[in-house]
Amino acid sequence: MLPPFTSLDDFRNQLAQAKGVDAAATAGAAARNGQLTKPPGALGRLEDLAIWYGGWRGSDRPEIAAPQVIIFAGNHGVTAQGVSAFPPEVTAQMVINFEHGGAAINQLAKLAGARMDVHALDLDTPVQDFTQAPAMREAELLAALQAGWNAVDPTADLLVVGEMGIGNTTPAAALAFALFGGDAADWTGRGTGVDDASLANKTRVVAEGVAMHGAVIKDGLDALACLGGREIAAMAGAIAAARLLHIPVILDGFICCAAAACLLRTSATALDHAVAGHQSAESAHPALLKELGKEPLLSLGLRLGEGSGAALAIQVLKGAVACHSGMATFAEAGVTDG
Repeated sequence: MLPPFTSLDDFRNQLAQAKGVDAAATAGAAARNGQLTKPPGALGRLEDLAIWYGGWRGSDRPEIAAPQVIIFAGNHGVTAQGVSAFPPEVTAQMVINFEHGGAAINQLAKLAGARMDVHALDLDTPVQDFTQAPAMREAELLAALQAGWNAVDPTADLLVVGEMGIGNTTPAAALAFALFGGDAADWTGRGTGVDDASLANKTRVVAEGVAMHGAVIKDGLDALACLGGREIAAMAGAIAAARLLHIPVILDGFICCAAAACLLRTSATALDHAVAGHQSAESAHPALLKELGKEPLLSLGLRLGEGSGAALAIQVLKGAVACHSGMATFAEAGVTDG
């Protein structure tokens, strides 16, 4: 089990002091890859993925046997500004759908053989409208980070985190804008499908929020407190816990990557254990992936959230690891190594 953290500075310190990848396992996995019955590099990026995964799992011949998918749900005061095409009540309704197995993520998690957990975070008490006040007080942010931290199963060997929260592409855009600069319009997309007038309004909301809080944002945790939401913070807490537990993470779409960006802007090595599952159809996601330094595994025009793209990408990583660990070496197969 992970040690608990009792303050934001404690969280920062644990993240900064997290041990890196197992260099010996990485070297062993690379050596094994060079002996497999295939031309060098013939499996392309699958080879790099398998080596990366083995390094984080401490094995030159790893397996993926216990993936975990965690969905966090939260509500946002900023929805009162008309930033979403759907009302806030949909968040709770979708949580029930998750719990009854009726959502896309349920099907994809089942297909991947993943345990799926759902955590609804104070849905009756939305975080504050960040154009009026900081989204969360320090105690609220700590509680949300801890919810994510404690939700990770230490016996899992792969993690996907997803979200449900009507309006949450707005705080995600504000986080990206605050952390990486540019213009509010660069980071603000249509989310659930808002029209042009609503997009202009949403962009105004993002710009106003960052203008209001920008001076006090020194790192990603400050940004989360000022502009984020409980489900976004919980995703960050879970990704951070996985970093300390050496559980590789597949990142989902724009909102998940905004949560991840908050960790990266808090500790430069916070996302070394993570890959990007997919590039979503949200307009700013490619730019956010570039800032994270992550190349997506898939690009299928998805914009659902829920961890759906990352859950689908579990299959790609499973394929990489299955080939790496299951294939014979030239010596084992009695095949001449040219």
